[in-house]
Amino acid sequence: MAFAGERGTLIFEDDFERNESQETKDEIGKGWGSNSRSRAKGNKQVDLRNGAMYIYIHKVADHAVSVTHPAEFKNGAVALRFMLEDPKDSLGLNFADLKYKPVHAGHLFVTKISPKNLMITDLKTGNMDLKIRDQRKAGTLSPELKEMLKTKSKRFPLKLETGKWYDLLVSIDGDTLTVSIDGKKVGSFSSEGMAHPTKRLLRLAVPRNAVVDDVKIYSRGEKS
Repeated sequence: MAFAGERGTLIFEDDFERNESQETKDEIGKGWGSNSRSRAKGNKQVDLRNGAMYIYIHKVADHAVSVTHPAEFKNGAVALRFMLEDPKDSLGLNFADLKYKPVHAGHLFVTKISPKNLMITDLKTGNMDLKIRDQRKAGTLSPELKEMLKTKSKRFPLKLETGKWYDLLVSIDGDTLTVSIDGKKVGSFSSEGMAHPTKRLLRLAVPRNAVVDDVKIYSRGEKS
């Protein structure tokens, strides 16, 4: 994979090679959490099987599945293997800081992978800024703000096969986020939200289904 020598210090890894004690509730273990209790009436949405983490939205859920793990760093990287089994599926890596209150739910930035495209979005200075979010919900955004928000995302075309495993590397350095798949750079975007001094939480955001394995989180400290 690209950037192999630049990932930094490994601060967390999980290969999901373990069993659950029951099959009705999420029981991910190793520090992982989910929003199944608050958003899916406690129904299971994360299943460990075949040495991987299968994430799937329950029919009663009122929000995308969010699978969380602490990930505290300033600059760093997340590496994992993923598989999308349907053309409509996607996997988001959402980075958050719940201690930062000017944004909704700590949202800083997100990269979303689907079979057809990659999207990188600065949420801290974009849609999740509380003042902007309130105006957006009220329908009172000015034309200037609407234009500004267009600068907070960048989309890149992809051609991923369903049912196939891919290696993903998301690297954050200063205000730049770079995404590589199977060792090849597929997109990079610079925006001030990425430079937030402390990323504290990784959220795997899944609106439908996704399979994840071999998660590794790295910290590089100061900007390299």
